[in-house]
Amino acid sequence: MKKIRVGILFGGRSCEHEVSLVSARSILDALDRGRYDPVLIGIDKEGKWFLQEEAELMLPPSVRSFSLSERGEPVVLLPVPSSDNLVLRRSNARALPRLDVVFPVLHGTCGEDGSIQGLLEMCGVPYVGAGIAGSAISFDKDVTKRLLREAGLPVAPAMAVRKHEWEKNPESTLTAVLERLGPPLFVKPANQGSSVGVSKVKGKEDLARALTLAFRFDEKAMVEKAILAREIECSVLGGGEPIASRCGEVIPQHEFYSYEAKYLDENGAILEIPAPITTDLEERIRTLAVSAFKALECDGMARVDFFIDKDTEEIYVNELNTIPGFTHISMYPKLWEYSGISYPELIDRLLTLALERHNRKAELETSFQLPTPPLPRQPVP
Repeated sequence: MKKIRVGILFGGRSCEHEVSLVSARSILDALDRGRYDPVLIGIDKEGKWFLQEEAELMLPPSVRSFSLSERGEPVVLLPVPSSDNLVLRRSNARALPRLDVVFPVLHGTCGEDGSIQGLLEMCGVPYVGAGIAGSAISFDKDVTKRLLREAGLPVAPAMAVRKHEWEKNPESTLTAVLERLGPPLFVKPANQGSSVGVSKVKGKEDLARALTLAFRFDEKAMVEKAILAREIECSVLGGGEPIASRCGEVIPQHEFYSYEAKYLDENGAILEIPAPITTDLEERIRTLAVSAFKALECDGMARVDFFIDKDTEEIYVNELNTIPGFTHISMYPKLWEYSGISYPELIDRLLTLALERHNRKAELETSFQLPTPPLPRQPVP
């Protein structure tokens, strides 16, 4: 049987570059070599693409200092769907055989926001995960909340603040936010992940500093009402009929689930699988996870994050991650492992879903011929 050539695309110009390397390493280690032939493509922080040999790809996940080897050969991508090749070596113009499918593990900007999905669509290559629309929508926290609200799904009170508004009149912006939402608050870059640029706000001075920080990473900030809540996560898998995993709970050991708590402090959070919640509450969350997945036009995979009010047990959809962390200890695969789908099987299912979606789209017509206009009637003599 011919092996399927899988391009593992990792790294990228993102604040989540290092996390991506660890996810890629884990996928590479778990890939069924009897069925799949991996092709490793790394993108450095400047946006340069490199082919990597396995031996020099990445340091083990246990090592804190990650790096993308500069010894890898630079490559370019050929956006030509009819070509037999996708990746072209710059040095001698020799092309690699065409990839059958790509598994992008590019967390954050230029990877999870629809950018790479658009490029792969132009190249006519199947890829794992949400398409252009689902990726872009889910990455923008403001658009996400608006669409979830429109779909009748519960979201916490929030408002968007744009950088030009803040720069033009910061005092009125602060007043408007505090009057509408009041402290305590969370401020986040609208288009960013891994809690980069996120601050908890307790007063007016905190809010000014938080907005200034958020605008270092994006031109739009989300300000959300802080809820005394439990953080519950659920994984979704599938295409037309997606399914939801069992739920897990994140118990931050910091004031909130910050970047440091996620990646720098080994004791930054406790992950409980399954989440210690009632069966009825879990089923409601799983139903909401699938509904949110569909409402945001997602496909393949997403981790859906929820808040549960500690006093009322009211459920709020927080956000969707279309390329969630994919290491062996990441919540997305761990939830599926507990739900009966092993890590290697999960990778296989995602690659199969990508190929099936591509085949369905290939059946769609991409040209339209206008009907021939009728000849004008000749006047009767």
